[in-house]
Amino acid sequence: MTEQVKGEFEVSRSVQPPCDMGDGAVVGHYRIDKRFHGDLHATSVVHMLATGTDTPGSAAYVAIERVSGVLRGRTGSFFLQHNGIMARGAPTLSLTVVPDSGTGELAGISGAMAIDITEGKHYYTFDYVLAGAPNAAA
Repeated sequence: MTEQVKGEFEVSRSVQPPCDMGDGAVVGHYRIDKRFHGDLHATSVVHMLATGTDTPGSAAYVAIERVSGVLRGRTGSFFLQHNGIMARGAPTLSLTVVPDSGTGELAGISGAMAIDITEGKHYYTFDYVLAGAPNAAA
């Protein structure tokens, strides 16, 4: 059975050396540290690669994030894979749990996270399934 948790998180971003893509093309590299509050009480480290285009409002980013902490009383970690696209101002964002990346009491976790930014504050909605959990669908 899919469960859902929601909460707020804080973000701290630092610029890393850019990545050389050849022929003078570079993409930005950022490290982002997060602190999640609520039913997901955790910290995470994100490494993000981002690029823009000559077309205003068009850009993309990919990232890998390691989340470590406590999810509704269960301790462990898991990875999220980010895929963000901005097509002439129209955004799409996908954050998916990397299959089989859960550790500890979060082993077997799957799911997806949504991020909302409202008035400068960051919020998450995490829909997940824990395989083998007492309330997981058989």
